[in-house]
Amino acid sequence: MTSLAPEAENKAQTQPPVSEATPSKRTLTITDGAARFARVKLDQRGTPEAAVRLGIKGGGCSGFSYVIQFDDDAPRERDYVFEHLGIKFFVDKKSMVYLAGSALDYEKTVMFQGFKFRNPNEASSCGCGHSFTVK
Repeated sequence: MTSLAPEAENKAQTQPPVSEATPSKRTLTITDGAARFARVKLDQRGTPEAAVRLGIKGGGCSGFSYVIQFDDDAPRERDYVFEHLGIKFFVDKKSMVYLAGSALDYEKTVMFQGFKFRNPNEASSCGCGHSFTVK
């Protein structure tokens, strides 16, 4: 698991990883499992060079819902760009406020298989695990 700082906004430069001991408003951890799962899904889709867009939106049974989508386009002007194991992840600036300090992981259980956010900003979440309230 690596804690990542975003690339310079819309530039190809990669900043060195930020230590988990020094979280900032601009860090997001992408686990190896999440990156490998993203690679499999992008390959199955036939778009191995695409990115994964992470975000939040209002709604769901607890107030906010996580959004995870494929993104075939270049990052938007104010996106944070993270890269782990060759997979790019985009996060819009507004969503980063709620995702800062989070980890995107991959989880496989009897009832669920897929991405899982571990978000320290969550005050509570619903039973499905896809909707949450913030502190």
